[in-house]
Amino acid sequence: MTDSDSGKGKRAAIAARLRAAREMAGLSQGQVAKMLGLHRPSISEAEAGRRRVTAEELSRLANIYGVSISWLACPDEDVPDPDRNRVELAARELAKLKPDDLDRLMQLLRAIRPGKGQPK
Repeated sequence: MTDSDSGKGKRAAIAARLRAAREMAGLSQGQVAKMLGLHRPSISEAEAGRRRVTAEELSRLANIYGVSISWLACPDEDVPDPDRNRVELAARELAKLKPDDLDRLMQLLRAIRPGKGQPK
């Protein structure tokens, strides 16, 4: 494999990580582009591996997605568990709620959770 081939492979791996992290964060390409002050095609091109991502952009994306820069940039690291990431995303969103709203949500969750004798 040539240096050029390994560079393309790494860029493809980073592109896949960018897309996976965005999807796990529940964001659209347009939303991310707006947060970064870019046009949506810039995000699409980065996720396709056709656009290089600057170190500053990588740092901001990691912050937006709630993942480490090293996970985005190092394809050798383990792939995160999507269920764990969904729970972490939910926890971050719950932390933004006012106490009264959180209490109401907890009541709703208790009401919809299957009880004894109900199908799960």
